[in-house]
Amino acid sequence: MFCYNCGRQLSEHDFCTACGADVSTYKKIMQISNMYYNEGLERANVRDLSGAIVSLRQSLKFNKNHVEARNLLGLVYYETGEVVAALSEWVISKNLRPEKNIADDYINRLQSNTSRLDSINQTIKKYNQALVLCAQGSEDYAAIQLKKVLSLNPKFMRAHQLLALIYIHKEEWERAEKELNKCLEIDRNNTVTLRYMKEVRDMTAPDEGVKAGKPKKEGALRYQSDNEIIIQPLNPKEQRKASVTALINMGIGLLVGLAVMYFLVMPAAKTNARNEAQQTIKKITEESDEKTLTIKKLEDELKSLQSQSGSWEQKLTGYVGTDGTLQTLDNLIKAATEYLANKDAKTAAESLDVIVANLKVEDMNETFKGLYEALCNLVGPEVAGDYYTRGYEQYRTDNFAGAIPILERATQYGVGLPAKERVDAYFYLAQAYLKNDNKEEAVAAFNKVIELFPNTERADSAKKILADMQ
Repeated sequence: MFCYNCGRQLSEHDFCTACGADVSTYKKIMQISNMYYNEGLERANVRDLSGAIVSLRQSLKFNKNHVEARNLLGLVYYETGEVVAALSEWVISKNLRPEKNIADDYINRLQSNTSRLDSINQTIKKYNQALVLCAQGSEDYAAIQLKKVLSLNPKFMRAHQLLALIYIHKEEWERAEKELNKCLEIDRNNTVTLRYMKEVRDMTAPDEGVKAGKPKKEGALRYQSDNEIIIQPLNPKEQRKASVTALINMGIGLLVGLAVMYFLVMPAAKTNARNEAQQTIKKITEESDEKTLTIKKLEDELKSLQSQSGSWEQKLTGYVGTDGTLQTLDNLIKAATEYLANKDAKTAAESLDVIVANLKVEDMNETFKGLYEALCNLVGPEVAGDYYTRGYEQYRTDNFAGAIPILERATQYGVGLPAKERVDAYFYLAQAYLKNDNKEEAVAAFNKVIELFPNTERADSAKKILADMQ
């Protein structure tokens, strides 16, 4: 134990031997805090988690810097499914003692498991939704939400308790008892769980049955109903006569009832059933006629819409063009406008890249290709060098998949490159294809080097690589 004033180790005296401060009250407070901590630890060991929470909170009231109490309180919260409260205690503990604190391990285990954090977030949201549904009276939907919560976090005790409360309200006692037993497995002495369990057991306990006694010699029957003892005299002969008379009366009443039913009730019931059947047939016929008319009307509307659709498709084809390139033309015009208005080669190149990503320029008409190539020649000298530098850097670091699209742009705008860099752009693009297992593209690129740059070292290297590939 250390002095609160100077931080020196305390001795058995009631004062600090270093600074002379009176520490008698301080020692008592620390001892009480430790006592509550030990009590909470004992309760947690026997799964009295509610009692452990109370004791640990008392410990922290006396000593808010008790790191072990905070760590244990966080573990108890985590065991009851209260992950947010557990994290709060561990974060405070870590701030109190940054070094050599087991709270670091607890926090890291949670933060390193992103799926676990996501499931915790989902359980909190779904539990809150269940509370709202209960307040609105939608208990069935609330029960579904709570079951999802418990599938993600089976130890979330508040969800078990709320689900048990829903079952109690619906008088599904066995289900409620099952959920409450799960709560008791987590926390044996939770007062809410025990109160709900008492309610369930009171409702499911068998009522006190009638305890019959033996007939006495004087011909009396004694039995107990609730808290009263009832004595009923017996006379065997009268009892036998009364039984026979009751049977005869029951038989006569049964015969009279059957006669009344046969002669009065049955004909009326048959008539009513016949009338109801006729009304039902009439209603079904009318509904069938209405549905037939509706179907015919919908078929006519469908034919009309189909004919309109054909005309609209023709009009749309006229507007868009045979190759459907309205949006692409818009991008091409945008690129030209950007360059002519602002001389912004980089922005124009980005628009041209969008065009290349969406279609093959070779398949377009001559007007489109002419404008596209003219723009490439204009912006090429300004952007080609940057594409080549970035592409070669990606190739040099063995990021061949990343180098391919950049070197493709470098060759696209290659007219703006010096001769050596232009042939290198084509050659490194072919090498990137090859090392990225794009063999067909690699063969085409090496042939392009041979075609565009004959009688160069790169062309000779390309021929040798193609021969090795074959």
